[in-house]
Formats: sequence, C-alpha cells, structure tokens
Amino acid sequence: MSAKIKIIPFGGVRENGKNMYAVDVNGSIYILDCGLKYPENELLGIDVVIPDWNYLRENKDRIVAVFLTHGHADAIGALPYFLTEFNVPVFGSEMTVALAKIDVATEPKLKDYDDFHVVDEKTEIDFGDVVVSFFATTHSIPESMGIVLKTDEGQIVYTGDFKFDQTAKPGYQTDYARLGAIGQAGVLALLSDSANAENPAMNASEQTIAEDIEETFNYREGRIVVACVASNILRIQQVFDAAAKTGRKVCLTGQDLEKIVHTAMKLGKLSFDDDLLVTPEQLDSLKPDETVVLQTGKMGEPIKAIQRMANKQEKTFNIQEGDLVYITTTPSHAMDTTVAQTRDMIYRAGGEVKAISDDLNSSGHAYKRDLQLMLNLMKPKYLVPIQGEYRLLNAHANAAMELGIPAEHIFILAKGDVLTYSNGKIGLGEGIDVSDTMIDGIGVGDIGNIVLRDRKVLADDGIFIAVVTIDRKKKQIVAEPKITSRGFVYVKSNKDLMQESAEIISKAVQNNLDNKEFDWGHLKQDVREHLSHYLFEQTHRRPVILPVIMEVNQHHRRSGSKEKAGAKPKQQPTAKKATAAVKPDPATKAQKPNHKAHRNRKRRRAAKPAETTDNK
Repeated sequence: MSAKIKIIPFGGVRENGKNMYAVDVNGSIYILDCGLKYPENELLGIDVVIPDWNYLRENKDRIVAVFLTHGHADAIGALPYFLTEFNVPVFGSEMTVALAKIDVATEPKLKDYDDFHVVDEKTEIDFGDVVVSFFATTHSIPESMGIVLKTDEGQIVYTGDFKFDQTAKPGYQTDYARLGAIGQAGVLALLSDSANAENPAMNASEQTIAEDIEETFNYREGRIVVACVASNILRIQQVFDAAAKTGRKVCLTGQDLEKIVHTAMKLGKLSFDDDLLVTPEQLDSLKPDETVVLQTGKMGEPIKAIQRMANKQEKTFNIQEGDLVYITTTPSHAMDTTVAQTRDMIYRAGGEVKAISDDLNSSGHAYKRDLQLMLNLMKPKYLVPIQGEYRLLNAHANAAMELGIPAEHIFILAKGDVLTYSNGKIGLGEGIDVSDTMIDGIGVGDIGNIVLRDRKVLADDGIFIAVVTIDRKKKQIVAEPKITSRGFVYVKSNKDLMQESAEIISKAVQNNLDNKEFDWGHLKQDVREHLSHYLFEQTHRRPVILPVIMEVNQHHRRSGSKEKAGAKPKQQPTAKKATAAVKPDPATKAQKPNHKAHRNRKRRRAAKPAETTDNK
C-alpha cells in the first residue's frame, strides 16, 4: 500500500518570512521550521507575526517533532510560542539549537523545556515510515542545513535558505556530492527557497564582500556605524576581521547582539582577538578613526535603531557630524521606503550613508541560476516554490520551466493549501483555514483584522466622540450632545460642522426614543450611520465614531426603604420652584461636616419627646 503524503504551508508562501511547513506522512506530522516575520507598515503597533496553528492544535497528538534549518528569526522566531502549546522535540545543528535556546529562554512557561537535539549533515533519524536526514548549505549563518524526508514514495526535500558560493569558508560550505546523491535516490517534491528568484545577476562571493568591507574601513576617516542583522554571523565576522586589519576597535550595542556574539564565540563560530571589543566607556578615549560601532537594534532589526540614533534618541550612541553609517544588511523591498527615510535622517544628522547592496549583490539567497543548479542536482518530480512573495514564487516557477519541468508539476501554494500525494498522483486537496497570529506586547492572537482596521482609521481620520444624556421614561433628551474630536478636525475652526453634527445626533436619538421598540444597539448604530454620512459628505473623511449614550435614573424613594401595609405615605415638602428642592442652604454651603456637633444633636433629640409639625 502506497504512503499518503500531505504538504501544508503555515507561512513562508506569498509573504516575506514566517517559514513553517508541515509534511504529513501516513498520519504523522513533521514540522519544518517555525519562524516569524516582522510587521509591514499596515500592521500598526504589531511587534511580530507568527503562524496560525489551529489545525495543529486539533492534531497535536500526531506531531512528531520540529526540524530547524538555520538560526534566523524567519526559521526559529516562533518557536517559543509554539513550544508553550506543543511539547515536542526540536532538532537542529549545534549553532541553530544554541540560538533557539536563547529565544526559548525568554518565555517563562518554558523554563523546564529541554528537548533539544543537535544533528549534523551525517545524521539520520528513523521514525518508521520516514527517515529524516540533513545536508549542509551555504547561508549567512554557520551550520545552515536542508532537510530530507525519505518515504516509500520518494524523498521530500526542503532546502531552507541557501545560495551557492565557491569561496565559502568551512562551516558555510555546501556539500555538492551530497546534493547529487539525494537527487540520484529520487526526489518526489522539492520545497525550494525563492527569496532572490527575481534577481538575474550573480551574487557577489563572500570573499568579495569581505574585501569591500575592509576597503571601506581602511579609507574612511572618522567613526563608522555598521548596521547589521544580529544573527548574520558571517557578516559580523567580516566586520571584526576588517576592524582588526585596519586598527579599529569594535563596540557592540544591544543585548540581542551581545548574546548572539557570545554564543557564537563559545561554539567557535566567531574568532577575534580579545582586545578587539571595547565598552562604550572605553570608546570615548579613542579617536573617531579608530572606532566601529556595531548596531543591530532590538530583535535584530538595525534600520529602526539607526533612525533613533539619527534623531538623537539613543542613550549611548547617536549619529555625529562626520560619521559613516555602513548598512551591511539587505532589507526586503517592503522596507525600501523606510530605508530611504533613514538615509535622509542620517544626512540631516551630519552623517553619510553607504550600503553594501548599492554596489554588490550581497543576498544570502540563491539567484536564478543557483535555483536552476539546485533543480538540476535534485531532479525533483514536483516543485513547490517557497519563501517569498507571489512574484518571487512565480519567477522561480518560470526558471524551473526553462529547464523543462512541466507547469502542471509546479505548485505555487497559499497558506492553508493542502498538497496531497496518494496512489501515484499529486494535487490540491481540501484546504484548511490558516491566518496570521499577531503579537502585540504580551498579547498573542488577541489582535485581529477588526482591531487593525480601527487602528488604521484612527491613524488616517481620527476619532469623533458624541455624548448624549437621555430620559427614556419621558422620551426626551436631558442634555444636549457634547462632542469631542481628536485627529479629525480642529474644533474651534469648525463650529458650524460641530453644531450641525449635534443636531443630527439629537434628531437620531429622539427618533429612537419615540420608537415603541427601543433598542440600545439600534440607537448607537443609527447615530453612527447618520453622522458618518454627514461627516464624509462635508470632509471626505471617515473618523471612528463613538456614540456614548447615558441615561438618567429617577428614584422617588431610597432603595431598600419599606412602608407599612395600609400606612399613608409621608407627605413631601412642595417647592414653589423646581430648583428650590435642590438649592443648597447658604449657611451650610461649602462647610465641612462637624461630626462632634452632629453627635450632640442626636443626643438632644433622643432626650426630647417627638414633636410633630404641619407642612405648610
């Protein structure tokens, strides 16, 4: 009987980052990577985005393990959230596991979790129906690996992030012989990195990049601020090497970077002389042309940290006159506007900007010809482009068709698609619902599309609050609408608009009060609709409208008072004017209560016989 195989992406397709793929073989689920992505501009206030694993919750007993390809956030960032719900083992290389442990240690619920397993390219793990093995790849972090799931129907290969570089150093080298052997054994489906598929130009070798960094350090006078992703160990090593050769000292910023650097040092993945690193205090005693500030920012995002430095908002370092900001990371296209704004801020602060990507193709991902080489080595029956927005997946598919792979053997999947292989045939089965899970502060998944929509409206058009007090029994408005606006219009300059809005609100409220079937929800919705229509007609803006309806409560007796059966109610004093009943006594107005005098009066009343008075 043939094996039944399902491939389900939970992220990493038609988006940048958040890699997570499930391979179901005969009912056992193997998780490949568990990453996050950083929010784009429309995700206002969101810190990070992780995959939605409702389907996995319903099938948690079938999950075998998580297998990690490398130590970047797009592959391991969601692991702390995942492991709080799924107590399964995690497999990865020594460096990958070390970085994963740093992330997991930030989650208090996982302080007792210790089910990590270190593997390498020679490891094979037999799970019965599936044998899992690994192969070394070249990326910007050491010990990056691809994953092979060997089944009775053929092998399913997941490349992870990769590129080919003939000058790569040990720890970063691709095992070409192993790739050829995997291809010879027969590959059923290849899940291959597409992040750089649009690029027709060859990537610069890491040796060329290292030479460019050293040349910049050598000929630049003044302080150099290097912007780099914290987990890009290869780039950090190149910065250290260039600084040592040009007589500069390096100062690290941010706890994220320090933890990663110290972890890489312990594992022997970073090497440099002990006197290369200096503290911020020691930096002040050095000349500007003897220093390098390595800035990564919170959670490894350097661009926003550079913005804070340019705006003089950092406590330790800020951009000074004559500084060179050297951007050694390659931001995604979604960050183009942010990077342009950052460049402007740096020049305003008196600095200059240089980016590696201005002169070199410095990506850590395979370009078109590298992707085709991987396809020729693997010879897959089916191709599933992953890791990239739709245009990148499509570019990868076109590159594959140039090699003669039929279009019907290439599947550009969306999140929640289920690619099913059964009885020798493969095709899309019934999909599952997979959305994004937003992380905002300590909240996990409590921010949805409605909240994001409201945040966007608030950012674009502001808020409009209308407060009305009503008497529902008398069916009348007790207090005229009070209007407050923030981020919509300047109230003092728009008195006519506010007055007309108040009249519209009053009319809508009164119409609902006159209705026999009064409903609070309908009242508020009616106010919103009438007001929204008028405000858009006048301003072409749609602010968030918050109607606040208050009701007066009129109790003629104190709650809890009782009357004897058959007794006549006490006659109440009748005031000539409505205001007389509530008018304060001038003699007692604004006086503090005299508790001693009050006790004395009570004693005197108790000693006298009760007196009756007629109300006149």
